[in-house]
Formats: sequence, C-alpha cells, structure tokens
Amino acid sequence: MLSKALARHKPLGLSTPSAYPVSCSAVAEALPRIVDRMEVADLEVRRHVGACPRCQADLAQYRKMLRALRQLRTEVLEPGPGLLPGILAQLEQAGERQAMHFLLTGRRAAYVGGIAVATAAGATGAIVLAVRARSRKPRLVG
Repeated sequence: MLSKALARHKPLGLSTPSAYPVSCSAVAEALPRIVDRMEVADLEVRRHVGACPRCQADLAQYRKMLRALRQLRTEVLEPGPGLLPGILAQLEQAGERQAMHFLLTGRRAAYVGGIAVATAAGATGAIVLAVRARSRKPRLVG
C-alpha cells in the first residue's frame, strides 16, 4: 500500500522508509487512498504533508472534491418545465420518421415486385400473340 508507493520513490541504497524523506510524488500517489480512508497515513507522510505547502494544497483539493461529491449525492435535480414534453415530442417525431421509412421501404419492394409481374405478363402475352399470329397465316400451296 503506502509502503509500496514509498518504495518506488526511495533513493538507491536505503532500505527503510524512515531513512529517507517522503517525496511529494509518493504522497501524491498515496493521497487519494488516504483521503478515501482506504489507507492510513504513516508518520513520515503526515510530517511531510504538515511541512509541504504543495501537498497541503493537494490534500485540501481532495477534501474539497469529496465534500462536493457528497453534496451531489444529497441534491435532487428537478428537470425544467419543458424538458419532458420536448423529449416526448422528439421521440414521437423519430418514431414517425422510422414508420414512414419502413412503409416506403416495404412498398418499394411491392412496387418492384408488381412491375416485375406486369413485365413478365406482358412478355408472355406478346409471345402468345406472336405464336397465334403465325399459326393463322394462310399457307400457299405450291
């Protein structure tokens, strides 16, 4: 936890955390867990924060942010008077557009199918008429 964060920032050759001062980067890395009460600050960290204006400012910012987050949890936000009708109107318009698109797409297939059937029927009729016209021609005896 905190000792791991401190171990990453200790100078080479020193084996215990008390043998070197705590760095601002180690405190900055551990501070969120300390403020969230996931960790307890060591004596060295408390001494460092007590003497370091930068770390004091970071601690104050974290505390301020946590107060704001707690306050947001208790606030109830009321929607504006026109928000719900506006959303419902937009949903209705989107539904109508989708329904029209669906109808036109479905009808397009019916139109294409109708044209294909009419074309096939016309071609069949033309072939039947051509065959009948050939069979009615008088034959010359020769």
